[in-house]
Amino acid sequence: MNINVLTPDRKIFQGEITSVKVPGTLGEFQVLNNHAPIVSSLEAGKVTLVTGTGGFQIMDPDSKGFKESTESGRKITFKIKAGFIEVLNNEISLLVRGVSDLV
Repeated sequence: MNINVLTPDRKIFQGEITSVKVPGTLGEFQVLNNHAPIVSSLEAGKVTLVTGTGGFQIMDPDSKGFKESTESGRKITFKIKAGFIEVLNNEISLLVRGVSDLV
């Protein structure tokens, strides 16, 4: 699956993942490969991505630039204040506000 994580002013993450766990308005849920199409609002909480084999780009909080990696199975977590997720044909768009604690 491919994911793009965007805020109103910058890209946070782009690349191949095996799963993403998000704080949905009606509760936390996880998206895996071949998930049914969905659009959902998100509440404040933690987002967890697990990277796949295709490589990814992640924002470096210190330099505000991007780091590229091909590390498969890396768990990346960050907090959000709110947002939306769209899943369609293994393409995920995660539009969020208030990103912090990017690890």
